[in-house]
Amino acid sequence: LDWWQADRYCEQRFAQLLFEPQDTEQDSLSELLQSHHIRGSVWLKERDSVLHRTKKRRGHIVPVLVFRDKTDTKYVKVLSDFPALPAVTACAHLQWDTRTQEIATIFSYAVPAFINEFQLRGFVDEEGFVRFALIVHGHHSPYLPVFHADGQWHHFCVTWQQENGTWAIYADGKRRASASGLCSAGPSASQAIFGQGTFIIGQDQDSLGGTFRAKESFSGNITDLHIWQKVLSTEQIEKVRSCSVVEQDLVFGWSSNALEVESTIQAVIMQLLCPGPVEECRVLEVGSSGFSYASCLQTLPFICLYSKDAYWQLKRAQLESSHLLASCVNSLAVRTVIPDSVFTSDVQDMNLSVALDALDILATVLREGEVPMLEPSDLLAVLQLLKQVSHVEIQEGDELEMLEQLGQYYMEVTELILEEQNTGTWSSINQVIRGPMAVVELCDRMMSLLVPLLTPERTKITVQHENIGLHRVTMKNMWFGYGSLQRCLSSSGPGAASQDVAASGGGQKYLSTTVGTAVISSTLLSDFQEISTSVRYRLQHRVQVPAEGLFSLFLLHVSPDAGGMWSTAGCSVVMSLPDSTACFCNHTTNFAILLQVYEMERTTKEEFTLQTLTFIGCGISFCALTVTFILFLVVRVPKSERTTVHKNLIFALAAGEALLMFSELAKTNQVLCFMVTAFLHLFFMAAFSWMLVEGILLWSKVVAVNMSEDRRMKFYYVTGWGLPVLTVGVTLATSFNKYVAANHCWLNVQTNVIWAFVGPVLFILAVNTFVLLRVVVVTVASARRRSKMLTPNSSLENQIGTQIWATAKPVLVLLPVLGLTWVCGVLVHLSIVWAYVFTVLNSLQGLYIFLVYAIYNSEVRNAIQRMKDKKKA
Repeated sequence: LDWWQADRYCEQRFAQLLFEPQDTEQDSLSELLQSHHIRGSVWLKERDSVLHRTKKRRGHIVPVLVFRDKTDTKYVKVLSDFPALPAVTACAHLQWDTRTQEIATIFSYAVPAFINEFQLRGFVDEEGFVRFALIVHGHHSPYLPVFHADGQWHHFCVTWQQENGTWAIYADGKRRASASGLCSAGPSASQAIFGQGTFIIGQDQDSLGGTFRAKESFSGNITDLHIWQKVLSTEQIEKVRSCSVVEQDLVFGWSSNALEVESTIQAVIMQLLCPGPVEECRVLEVGSSGFSYASCLQTLPFICLYSKDAYWQLKRAQLESSHLLASCVNSLAVRTVIPDSVFTSDVQDMNLSVALDALDILATVLREGEVPMLEPSDLLAVLQLLKQVSHVEIQEGDELEMLEQLGQYYMEVTELILEEQNTGTWSSINQVIRGPMAVVELCDRMMSLLVPLLTPERTKITVQHENIGLHRVTMKNMWFGYGSLQRCLSSSGPGAASQDVAASGGGQKYLSTTVGTAVISSTLLSDFQEISTSVRYRLQHRVQVPAEGLFSLFLLHVSPDAGGMWSTAGCSVVMSLPDSTACFCNHTTNFAILLQVYEMERTTKEEFTLQTLTFIGCGISFCALTVTFILFLVVRVPKSERTTVHKNLIFALAAGEALLMFSELAKTNQVLCFMVTAFLHLFFMAAFSWMLVEGILLWSKVVAVNMSEDRRMKFYYVTGWGLPVLTVGVTLATSFNKYVAANHCWLNVQTNVIWAFVGPVLFILAVNTFVLLRVVVVTVASARRRSKMLTPNSSLENQIGTQIWATAKPVLVLLPVLGLTWVCGVLVHLSIVWAYVFTVLNSLQGLYIFLVYAIYNSEVRNAIQRMKDKKKA
């Protein structure tokens, strides 16, 4: 087949034409092909080519200026008299120095009235693109990406005209940026670029013809600079790129004799390879392992390439298929519309009538629900048919009503395969299709078929079915309602929407990605050919932007061979509001807003500090709790409900903190880590349950003093140990496989398992907070009555001091026992300071209990004194 047919053949089978192999792969690939008796030339697809049709190159001998480093001395002056320029085009071949990312001045033209009269500057951005900005009369365009900083030769042209301040930047034959309004307002508006100025290559003039600065100088190679006093057309720019000279209105032509070159700049002669007019495509010469070009219309062998995962997904889809959709459609059509296998279908050239009939039948079957949920093989077959229809060639004499009806059916089928019940099917073939954005690309192709419908009388076409529609005038537009693509994109995995920003040491952790708006497409047409231009637009959010954490906005760009990828290239956010986002792009494509939500992640240093504080605090706390527990046993404190509750709380808390200190050592052993997690869950739940018992006991002693004491301890034990055992047991039974976190021995916070701990803890904290408040109210009221009885004539200051102490004492004593210091955990996400406060307070909870309930406990001190007295006696 010829190259175009071969490429379409592979695409129709969800494969790709064989890519140009890497140097290390050439010999093995050649041997493999020869073992299958393939000789001669084989079609290839170039890896990094943005053009479908590679042009034949021809040699062009030119002098090249070499600017090795950024300095304040190297410059080249153009020896030419420049007239006033109401319009201008400057073109050159450029090789950018990739070693620096600082701003560089390619050329600057200065006149006495304006030092920055006409200038081109650029720099390399973080994504590896060279960004250009044009300056006219001191007015600065935005820096916009024009080509990759790959160290290769690139051709560029910049144009500007006085009328409306219209400007454009071209790179490698493509318009990369354009807009109007550059110097179309203000005191310099409607003025041509002044003549009789000084044109310097490689430096920014801070004074006329001099005062250069190294940090703004150019580093790289430049040649073939030409300047015209008019705006060249796209065809003329392509001609200049092919190293042909447009003589009309030429102000300066590249010549060594017309340049004043500073002595340290090296000028070398080299052969520049320029594209030519002959359409040729890349081929592999099997046997010689070399590459060459052949006419794209020549018939040659070719190879379709699958990834292993994609191939096996295709095979599995075919083997597991019930062929229900194919059977329904083919029986209704009384012919084969959908083949049994995607591997056996031919590349058929459909006419308009056949395509209309096929889509009519398919839409009827899908609409009437004869196939309730599409199987993977059904979805692949539908996409295969849509691809065939999008390649229909409209012939003279075709009825235009049929063409419009074809568009209607196309939109309907597209909407039906994107319905919610097919979400899982899209996910099951994500290696083959790479997401439902493939549908957007197919619809974009379909739009191009509607060109014949445009007439002087009919300047607008709208084709819509529910959430999807086409709208075509000189500007063609397309939209996919939020509901149609959002479900499938959100479930189609990383193939459909890849993360541009990954979690890094910068303190952000990736949480989730979702499509936040409808998907729209906008393309400008000129003589029915698509051209790119800058565009501003606003998209309404259809998902809630998170109130906490960070979020990033990305714009959707459709890749035909990948089914859709997320990219910010050439686009920037102008304004972001809670309900909408306004954007500017220097090109037209398919647009949507992708919300990637992040949470603030601590730095390594902060994490280490917190771990150290936790380990030290838990160690001190464990020792203090152990001593307290031993004291309660050894010194024979009188038995009471309060003492028993204290003992159980101390034991549970000590066991939990001992496990917590050494849990990091267990995460390398999966079984041991699981056991540690379960016991941590149990003991910390028990600690909080006994804190709840402390609150209930306090309520019964201070508030409800007449509460019955029958069977109270049994209730306490059921609450303190029974509820934790039940909670852990139920959690393990229902979420055994999702119980443990991925990176440490604790509950999985990415699932609902964490609520088996957080839920009860929040309830206990709420109850104990209420108990503490009630105790404080009772204590303050009691202190006020006592104060009036014992010291009725005391001053106001003494009464206030007494009440403050009556308030502070129960708070200080009861806060750690009731677990209320854990309330700080709610504030941890606000600042690292709260994380430190939370860690210190809770890791030292055991020490606090030791001080309050051992050292300063009158019962313990009396028991110790009795032991001393007994020993003396």
